[in-house]
Amino acid sequence: MADGNITKDAMYEAVAPDDFVSMLDLDRYGDRSNAFDKIIAATHDHFWDPLDKDYIDFDEPFDMENQALLPESMIGALQTKYVSERLSDPKERIRFINEQTLRSFSSILHGEQGALNLSASLCHVLYDQGAQEYAANQTREEARHVTAFAKYIKARWGRPAPCSPVLQSLLVEIISAPEVYKKIIGMQMLVEGLAMGAFATFFQKINDPLGRKLMQLVMTDEAFHHKFGKIWADRTVPKLSPDEHIIIEDWAAHCFQTLLFNLVAPSEQRDLYEMFGLDPDRVIAEFAEIATDAARREDMKEATNIFRVLIKTLLNAGIITDRTRAFYGLYVDMDELKAEGDRMVGDDIADEGIAYLKTINFRDRSPAMKIAAE
Repeated sequence: MADGNITKDAMYEAVAPDDFVSMLDLDRYGDRSNAFDKIIAATHDHFWDPLDKDYIDFDEPFDMENQALLPESMIGALQTKYVSERLSDPKERIRFINEQTLRSFSSILHGEQGALNLSASLCHVLYDQGAQEYAANQTREEARHVTAFAKYIKARWGRPAPCSPVLQSLLVEIISAPEVYKKIIGMQMLVEGLAMGAFATFFQKINDPLGRKLMQLVMTDEAFHHKFGKIWADRTVPKLSPDEHIIIEDWAAHCFQTLLFNLVAPSEQRDLYEMFGLDPDRVIAEFAEIATDAARREDMKEATNIFRVLIKTLLNAGIITDRTRAFYGLYVDMDELKAEGDRMVGDDIADEGIAYLKTINFRDRSPAMKIAAE
């Protein structure tokens, strides 16, 4: 088995990526964990096809020239005096909002590509058949997310924006990590948790019905991906030694800090400001004046705030201890967060989406087939 995985449950045991011989072990075929069976079986309930207009039609129009995809309150740069005064023309403001939104959707697309590659990499290393089948299922679902976001971006903008250097670096670090715990915490818990928060926010705020439908369809999958990380935490964290817990806690804090301070940083948007004739350094300077820790804390009172969702994910998983509690406590009320329970933002949206998908997926089936599917 590969070293450094901090494996506490047999279903998360892993081999080296190039050790296919271990997969041919005869005893392995007779031993399978059932921990993921419910998630695997449920994949039929939330199946959808981005190429089938019965599920989603990417030909639905939206007036990009005269309609903003998002409200101005969601565009940080427009909260600065400099940008707001320079972009006084209503159509120019709409164009700026929609270009900013392109960068958000492009980041999601790149993140989905990262999740696709990571899931595929887990197929190569997870030794347990049940865990391996789950990873294969997630790989399929992430592939349709890449297709769907690529089609949406093509329909609204034509072409995605490049991946930001910080996000690219983190995705490469997570996907390339030989340790399974880094992949699960980094992607299945933090990046997937961030995605659920982002999708819930866009679902509630976006003015484009097509974009809203896309968010809900993707969330029907992501809610299950998040559960894979929760199962790992439930089976692993209580069994960690103090030294092992420090390793995992520090890795989680590293990923969180990287996302918090860089994912939506104005320094990552210099090309956008230059496109509109703005001085990037001045935008960054003015943004720094309003993006204080106090402002972040106020923003994180919103249930759908992506970073609040990340902190809640780590707290509910038992990863945060007194060592790092004060850091996260700078931005959220940790006691309040704990009192909210395990229900995650977006779960209700995903449940409604699954109910909608069942009306499509099971509408042509006989009563006997519907019962079997349930």
